[in-house]
Amino acid sequence: MTSAARVLPEEASPAAPAAYVLPPSPLLRCRPRAPAPARFQPVSTPISGRGDDARGEREASAADARIEGVSSETKSDGQSTRAAESGLRVMIAGGGTGGHLFPGIALAEEVKARGGEVVFVGTERGIESRVLPEQGWPLELIEVSGIKGRGVRGLLTGLLRLPRAWWQSRAILRRVRPDVVIGVGGYASGPIVATASMMRIPTAIMEQNSIPGITNRILARLVRRIFTSFDDLRGHFPRHKIVRAGNPIRRALLERLQAGEDEGSARGSARLFVFGGSQGARAINEQLLAAAPGLLQALPGLEIWHQTGRAEHERVRAGYRALGLEQVRVDGFINDMASAYRWADLVLCRAGATSVAELAAVGRPAVLVPFPHATDNHQEFNAQALVERGAAVLQRQSEWSTEGLSDTLLSLLGDRERLAKMRSAMLEAARPNAAARIFEELVALRRRP
Repeated sequence: MTSAARVLPEEASPAAPAAYVLPPSPLLRCRPRAPAPARFQPVSTPISGRGDDARGEREASAADARIEGVSSETKSDGQSTRAAESGLRVMIAGGGTGGHLFPGIALAEEVKARGGEVVFVGTERGIESRVLPEQGWPLELIEVSGIKGRGVRGLLTGLLRLPRAWWQSRAILRRVRPDVVIGVGGYASGPIVATASMMRIPTAIMEQNSIPGITNRILARLVRRIFTSFDDLRGHFPRHKIVRAGNPIRRALLERLQAGEDEGSARGSARLFVFGGSQGARAINEQLLAAAPGLLQALPGLEIWHQTGRAEHERVRAGYRALGLEQVRVDGFINDMASAYRWADLVLCRAGATSVAELAAVGRPAVLVPFPHATDNHQEFNAQALVERGAAVLQRQSEWSTEGLSDTLLSLLGDRERLAKMRSAMLEAARPNAAARIFEELVALRRRP
């Protein structure tokens, strides 16, 4: 299925991003491109590593020179820069999970605000097939599935789908004719980004986590730019391609995160906000239920706001009620996360890339509990980056206890001076202009006549 999505498919839980392999492909023998068709219109309103080859270094150097040129035009002739930006046609590939998709949407909002055009490419099973049509973004679908960790049957299915996915990708690229293609992670980004590189279309990838997934590790050798949020701790990426731009945050959320006065610091009572991601985290829910009586006894004025995830909402609320803790605010899901962040003095949560970026943008100290089954333990590395700055405290789920968690929370909530220092460290870690930085790099990468 290659046509733009317009009807919501049957909702399914997207599988975790997985790997694919790059087989020999007839796409290496692409024919010259036909004259460009009319432009499509959107439906709606951080480093170490080694270079991989001389060609890649020449491409990166040329792109750097173009970036400098764009900067010079901005200083000497703002109109020239605006002309370079307008009409930039960007294809954003990947998704599967919100951690991959939402930074892509944030970039799309920046492209559109600068007069450019965006089309997404994903799969029918990913979160993108539901979210993007709802928000009015054009979506093309390809048939591809993960290979790594799928068992023998999943491996065979994934391999059999690859040739078709590459031909679908080629057809989409020839029809849309983007100026630049950027992958945001997940196996759906693989065929599109790799095929675009074979067709000599400028390409880039975004890596939101401290440890990249297998898809981006493979694509890193093909693309011209790699936009990271953390240092490349293990040298997975060619050094000359890396731009540590940060993890883009959607415009409306970023504005709310940075607007108004801090509520938490304005009150005498301490406030703790707890969440485990949009789906919640059962381990965090259980530990808070066990720790809450002791916390409220030690800090009688303590206010707790607990987002449990919809599946856990009734169970956790009943648990607090049984403990006689009716004052704890319990929500299954929170639409306005900015308000919850700004309400809090301290946040207890997982260490996903999106959560970490939002905490930094709003400047909220955190106790981070990495998801222990995250690929390559990347959440712990995400958390460690903030711990080293003095902005967060790390609690490993495999080691924690109710007593240990309570001691950590009480020591932080009772120390306003330390919280203030952690807040400053969080703000220093923020990169609120990530989307704008990535957009400017894409302008420099776009195909020249």
